[in-house]
Amino acid sequence: MATQRETRSLDAGALKALAHPLRVRIFDLLSERGPQTASTLAALVGETSGSMSYHLRALAAHDLIREVEGRGTARERWWERPKGRIDLPGPDDSMTPSNRASAQIVTAEFFRLRHETLMAYLNRSDIGVPEEWRDAGVIMTTYLDLTAEQMSELKTELTAVVDRIVDRYQGQSGPDVRRVTLRTELFDLPADARTEKS
Repeated sequence: MATQRETRSLDAGALKALAHPLRVRIFDLLSERGPQTASTLAALVGETSGSMSYHLRALAAHDLIREVEGRGTARERWWERPKGRIDLPGPDDSMTPSNRASAQIVTAEFFRLRHETLMAYLNRSDIGVPEEWRDAGVIMTTYLDLTAEQMSELKTELTAVVDRIVDRYQGQSGPDVRRVTLRTELFDLPADARTEKS
């Protein structure tokens, strides 16, 4: 059984199966909300359950999602995203043109959904949000001047922090627990983005 720390690199078949905006959304919803049926997913995205079933089967054929064991009936199947991380390859010149196009679709849709979620958080009203949750989040941007080696070291440190947090809090439930998103971004800017210091 996979653990939260295991990483799966998507092969060409899985990447192509995921390369549809609705399938990326399904994958994202299963990550965010946990197990769902075709009907509950259809209600969330405004599609028919028949259309949703088709896309769920396509994702399952490449082990991107799986049926929840022991839950559901022959008419109502529950689906989940397996534990673990996925290594989402960015478009690469060494890929075939079709694989590159698939990578572009998947990456663009993941980041579009990510941005949509962030903007919904930034623009939400405090009405209905418990007081203790109103200022609990943080959005931080920092610019650093690093070498590639230093950036790699920082990536390792940040990954270790996230792993410890996942190990500590994964699977907890209760009336005061909410699902949160933890985003870590670390990447180099284009070489011409940095101006010389005076």
